[in-house]
Amino acid sequence: MKRFLKGFLCGMLTTSMMLVVALTVGQFSGYIDLGAAWNRTDQDSTMKREVKQKASTIEKYIDAYYLDDINKDKMENSIYKGIVNGLGDDYAEYYTAEEYAEIMEKTSGTFYGIGAYVTQNTDTGAITIVKPMKNSPAEKAGLKAGDIIYAINDERVSGKDLSAVLAQIKGEEGSKVKLTIVRSRENDYLTFSVKRAKIQEDTVSYTMLNDKIGYIQITGFEEVTPNQFSTAVNALEKEKMEALILDLRDNGGGLLKSAVSMLDRVMSKGMVVYTKDKQGVSEKFYAEDVKHVSVPMAVLVNGNSASASEVFSGALQDKKKAKLIGTKTFGKGIVQTIFDLQDGSALKMTTSKYYTPSGRNIHGTGLEPDIKVELDKSTVGQKDKNGKLKPDNQMQKAIDYLKGQIKG
Repeated sequence: MKRFLKGFLCGMLTTSMMLVVALTVGQFSGYIDLGAAWNRTDQDSTMKREVKQKASTIEKYIDAYYLDDINKDKMENSIYKGIVNGLGDDYAEYYTAEEYAEIMEKTSGTFYGIGAYVTQNTDTGAITIVKPMKNSPAEKAGLKAGDIIYAINDERVSGKDLSAVLAQIKGEEGSKVKLTIVRSRENDYLTFSVKRAKIQEDTVSYTMLNDKIGYIQITGFEEVTPNQFSTAVNALEKEKMEALILDLRDNGGGLLKSAVSMLDRVMSKGMVVYTKDKQGVSEKFYAEDVKHVSVPMAVLVNGNSASASEVFSGALQDKKKAKLIGTKTFGKGIVQTIFDLQDGSALKMTTSKYYTPSGRNIHGTGLEPDIKVELDKSTVGQKDKNGKLKPDNQMQKAIDYLKGQIKG
């Protein structure tokens, strides 16, 4: 089965992962038979007979002389990964069945676990909770930001691979997991029994600012995001918002279908993005809903706004539905497709380019903001006398711009 992996994948990595996390759209295109490819003798084949013969010779030397035990599964997966790496495509990858299942889980935005974000220190290997999700089992159990996970079900995990730790914490809904925690200023270990539950990632948050300016922050374009976005827009409209800020800063992208669905809520009918493959075949995507936001809008972007974020922002900019405010976006204008293989593994590679409605492909260049504003880090996290968070300077620029639009 052919699938769009997160629509457009930004390719940027983060050390922060969700404890229990889980993509996708597409059509079937068939399976890839590497054995058949190896046996092809024509000059244009990807894998010629000589490649198979050489691989067989190397295998014989290893079988005869290699000192230690051989993990054959690891060797086979290394061959497949090596073939894909040879493409020179930064976004191409071969996934084992286990890796693919994990990716599929992460992209849905819905999963079973305790609901917390964690990070792993690259030097010490310590796994620390960044924050529990609101109303999650982790928060209800008393886990806090800064807690270090020392053991899971009495098995020490410090220094273990983060993916393996996440797998230990995952489990069936209603089952419990025991976490041993190291907490600052506590002399002894703390133990928590956390009941696993169905978790839905919060990819959208919103509030009404002064002057009836709505504010929506979108952290990713996952399967759950369109419904969360629609809820936010509806709530702000009920509060009679007169303008809207959409914050896509540090949003690395997500599903194409989610971005298109959300554009449907803020744009009138028309094409919002199209793609072209190596044969020049084009696929067009449209906003189709008559009902859409009609107030002035501004979109906050920065160098980490990538892929689906750029699809979303580029469409609004092309159609003059919103002003982009901030700094130039990441610049990822290519599409990756996933091909399911028969054994549960998968192949991902770049298969097409995407274009904004006006025909722009911004790969390697990014979207230029209509109003350029560098972030003043000293304005981040500032609070007023009542303890309320103040807008940073980029957000304030958006507020000032929209005030002028409302008055006009």
